Amino acid sequence: MFWLAVTVSLTAGLSAQSSNSAPSSNAPSSSSADKKHSKAALDSDIDAGVVADGVYRNRALGMTWKIPAGWVLRTEEMNGRGEDQSSPQRTQRGTEADSGGRVLLAAFSRPPEARGEDVNASMVIAAERTAAYPGLTEAVQYLGPLEEVAKAQGFAVDEEPYEIDVGSKTLVREDFHKDVGTRVMHQATMAILSHGYAVSITVIGGTEDEVEELVDGMEFAGKAAGK
Repeated sequence: MFWLAVTVSLTAGLSAQSSNSAPSSNAPSSSSADKKHSKAALDSDIDAGVVADGVYRNRALGMTWKIPAGWVLRTEEMNGRGEDQSSPQRTQRGTEADSGGRVLLAAFSRPPEARGEDVNASMVIAAERTAAYPGLTEAVQYLGPLEEVAKAQGFAVDEEPYEIDVGSKTLVREDFHKDVGTRVMHQATMAILSHGYAVSITVIGGTEDEVEELVDGMEFAGKAAGK
């Protein structure tokens, strides 16, 4: 499953790091990060979206998501890691190309080399073809394999899947937490089906309030393109 490789990479870089060192001075400024565009390539029926002026926009999904100032984008790096043909995380479901799997957005509160005492918060959107999951007709079904992956990475379920309304769209959501030393990593994973893709939206933060604040920056307006 494509999401397995993404989650392995994501959680490995998000564990709270005990260090008194300051964030790296090489971290991109918010202005440079804002102007980067996602280059992940998907079929023409769903686009990868772009980041401009601190906001991620995806026309096909009818979605916008505000990215906090100073955060860094690592979308291309996450996709590059997933495409590594020698990666041990590739599974029996076949290659990411076969499943159409792609990270649409990967934004982090700091780069991986910048150590800090708090959890490296993140916002990640990934998509893979529903054809990779025979019988998948509802978004809640997609949370099943996502939950399995989260548990394999040491996360415990806080709340079983439930529906949330975000603007014009209803998503299914499941909440998790993971003890990391003396700190706790909180995760909210949401899912929708669109244009023949299963789309997962994952938020990780050091507190429940931080997760909710990030989720509140997401909006779906009107009908998605082509729907």
